[in-house]
Amino acid sequence: MSDKNDEGAPGASGPLASPRPEQAKAGAPQGQAATAAPEPELRTIDEFVRFEFKVGTIRSAEAHPKADRLVVLQVDLGEEAPRQIVAGIRAAYAPEELVGRQVVVVANLRPAMLRGIESRGMLLAASDAEGLALVRPERPTAPGSKVK
Repeated sequence: MSDKNDEGAPGASGPLASPRPEQAKAGAPQGQAATAAPEPELRTIDEFVRFEFKVGTIRSAEAHPKADRLVVLQVDLGEEAPRQIVAGIRAAYAPEELVGRQVVVVANLRPAMLRGIESRGMLLAASDAEGLALVRPERPTAPGSKVK
C-alpha cells in the first residue's frame, strides 16, 4: 500500500468514495434528481493474471522517519533477501505488532519512492467502517507461495 489515498476509486468505501446510486438517490433533496455513480471499468482475466500475488512474512517493521502514516517493512518472499515495502498502515498497526505476520503482497510492481524510501511491492488490505485489515493466508504458508 502506498501513502496515496485510493478511497476515491469506483466501488471503494470511505470518506472520499462516490456514493452508490442507491445512496445518492436516498440522500438527494426531494424534487432533485440524483446523478448515478459511473460503473467501474471491468477488467479482463488476462489483465488480472499479469499481477503476481505472493505470501510474505514480515521480518522487521519500523516507523517511516518522514511520514506518520507509513511503515517500512522487510518482507520475506522466499527470495535471496527480504523485500523492502513501504505501507500506509501505521494508523491501524504498530510496527512492532507486524513482525512475524504473514501478508499477501503484489510482488511484480515497479519500485516506487515513498517519502524518500524505495518500496518494492504493495500489501493487500481491506478497509471498512471498523478500519483496516491486512489480507493474509488462513494458515501458515511458505514465504513466496503464489496466491491464486
